[in-house]
Amino acid sequence: MQKELDFYLQHRKKLIAMHYVNFVIGWDMQTDAAENSILANSEQAAVISEMSYNLTTDPEYERSVGVLFKHRDELDEVLRHEIEVVYKDIQDTKKIPLDEYMAYSELTSQAYPIYVRAKNENNFELFRPYLEKIVEFCRKQTVWLQTSKVKGYDVLLDMYEPHYNQKKYDQFFKVLRKKLVPFVKRKTKKPVKVPKWATQTFEKEKQREFCEYIRDVMCFDKSRGIMKESEHPFTSGFGTDDVRITTHYYEDHLEYAIFSAIHEGGHATYEQQCDKSLNGTFSGGGASLGLHESQSRFYENIIGRSRAFWEVHYPKLQEIFAPKLNKVSLDQFVKYINRAEASFVRTEADELTYPLHIMLRYEIEQKVIAGELEVKDLPKYWNEKFTEYFGITPPTDTLGVLQDVHWAYGNFGYFPTYALGSAIAAQLYHHMNKDFDVEESLKEGTTKKINEWLRERVHKYGASKYPDEILRLATGEDFNPNYYVDYLIKKYSKK
Repeated sequence: MQKELDFYLQHRKKLIAMHYVNFVIGWDMQTDAAENSILANSEQAAVISEMSYNLTTDPEYERSVGVLFKHRDELDEVLRHEIEVVYKDIQDTKKIPLDEYMAYSELTSQAYPIYVRAKNENNFELFRPYLEKIVEFCRKQTVWLQTSKVKGYDVLLDMYEPHYNQKKYDQFFKVLRKKLVPFVKRKTKKPVKVPKWATQTFEKEKQREFCEYIRDVMCFDKSRGIMKESEHPFTSGFGTDDVRITTHYYEDHLEYAIFSAIHEGGHATYEQQCDKSLNGTFSGGGASLGLHESQSRFYENIIGRSRAFWEVHYPKLQEIFAPKLNKVSLDQFVKYINRAEASFVRTEADELTYPLHIMLRYEIEQKVIAGELEVKDLPKYWNEKFTEYFGITPPTDTLGVLQDVHWAYGNFGYFPTYALGSAIAAQLYHHMNKDFDVEESLKEGTTKKINEWLRERVHKYGASKYPDEILRLATGEDFNPNYYVDYLIKKYSKK
């Protein structure tokens, strides 16, 4: 078995180098590259995807992994888990025809800049042909990768959150519908008036200055990461020493960039705090998107919207935006950033109404992948369901079906992890408070103590274990959505 292990370790270096290439290209495409440059170079993505495909399905690599998989009980715990994941990845990749694999990579490279233009121009028809091809591939993918136990949309869900399927998500959302939705409707019945101070112009450069300050508050190691601007905020990482985040600035919407920076900072904290021994392996980075979202949603909402957080940092915001916030009290500001209202855009939604945005997308994806809803009908269906859920109708597709970038990348099955992550965040918060007073710790001026707790119980494991196992290690119990419901109802009942 030593021969196979040696080959695996050497071949893994090549695959990781290919991951690095894709990481840099993806970062460049969303931050610096011009639209026409992306389109002109999209064919290179097909070539690179072919190289990646061939490396993954290399016969000797597959044989070596097969031997290691057969004898996995003889491996150390981290490598054993990695081999289990890699073995499945090889089998899944082989099921996808190479020509389809290459064409899809080129398609999604082309789709992104078209999506951005369509969103900015409120022109769904511009993006529709690309989305139709993406959906066609995703539907084929569910057939190629299906097993006796995992079929249809479950194939896509499992790609983003191992061991989660429609049955489990349906049970989760059932709890939200029963306990949370009636409460949300009562709390959002009356429209919230936006205070005049919040409609001022907040200069982009000053917003950038405060977001850089926030990175320091969150103990983001700037020697191992940067922050830039993109159309849709995201985090991208390659090991613990190259973690990059973005935000987006709206001069008429101060809190958007701030909470995007905190959200992405949560992702970045997870990446930077993985055990360094996992760098150069397939066991680094987050264990799943659901667990990753639990970190971003935890920092953004539970910490970032708390009064305790702003008691320390609001004076800095006032200083940067003086005199515009001089007469806005801390209580007024905290009340504003925690308002609950029916709104159109998911990324701007308050934490109380946020799960409804996810439930909407989850239901739409189920129908789209099942072939019960076609792409051409998406805008109309979206608006109908949105009106049913929120009582308001999106005035444009930009504020409706075009608001999220995920489908341009083919990320069907991703959205449910946002709601799952929010619920996991509340569960972690409950158990964290058993060990120390979380809000009291914020008086120190940074999230250092919080970071340390999460590093020891969640982050250090990286992707060396399945996410549900990490949650059990951190909390001593399986996933329980009631912490999430209880947290939201308790918080918003005070308002």
